[in-house]
Amino acid sequence: MTAAPDRPARLLLEGRRALVTGASSGIGLAVARELARAGAAVAVNYHSKAEPAEALAREIRDAGGQAVALGGDVSSEEGAVGLVEGTVSALGGIDLLVANSGIQKDAAVAEMSLKDWEAVIGVNLTGQFLCCREAIRAFRRGPGRPAGARGTIVCMSSVHEVIPWAGHVNYAASKGGIHMMMQTLAQEVAPDRIRVNAVAPGAIRTPINRDAWETEEALERLLRLIPYGRIGEPEDVARAVAWLSSDEADYVTGTTLFVDGGMSLYPGFVGNG
Repeated sequence: MTAAPDRPARLLLEGRRALVTGASSGIGLAVARELARAGAAVAVNYHSKAEPAEALAREIRDAGGQAVALGGDVSSEEGAVGLVEGTVSALGGIDLLVANSGIQKDAAVAEMSLKDWEAVIGVNLTGQFLCCREAIRAFRRGPGRPAGARGTIVCMSSVHEVIPWAGHVNYAASKGGIHMMMQTLAQEVAPDRIRVNAVAPGAIRTPINRDAWETEEALERLLRLIPYGRIGEPEDVARAVAWLSSDEADYVTGTTLFVDGGMSLYPGFVGNG
């Protein structure tokens, strides 16, 4: 008997309970869908757009999976605590966090307001810290799994944790902070059999960067920065997250997996610059 075409033959995450923050659109939505396809029960977090998250949760349930949509603001302590507690309540526990929520508020440094700086740092970095802290607390309280990691965290970073990005100092600073936060957490909680890693997407075709790919001219300029010659899709990132979350990656912790078509390889230096 062959497996159904919409589900992998081997369910990498069967029996896991996952929270995906910022899962109402773009990369987060694709990640939540992929984790469900891999067998996980999924809490689909949204902040202001409930309908896409609720629609995805229905889609997962209609396909025979388990999912719930959970509203919450990761940048507030109350919101982060409520999301992890809500996941535990709805799914019976939590084994996996994908800290994905992120925003951009771009401006040249001389024009950037403190409000926009704090908003981006608050969601992208503080929000990940709060969700990671609460997930680690929940992992430690739970009975754990008989084999493999007691809990797994994947932080959503960016190629801009290593590539400077003029006009986006708040965003680049938040992603650089995620890199060191992830590694420090991984070092601290590894003795508890908790794995912490990051995925760093490059240029991905999502609504947040539509201006960079929706016209032929814009796409041509973008592709000059991508040695592999194509823009990434949310599913490229989602598959990487699913693998990194699974027991197939059980000996991997404190690592950033770049999903970028080579964008972080300094393509400007091709041909010796």
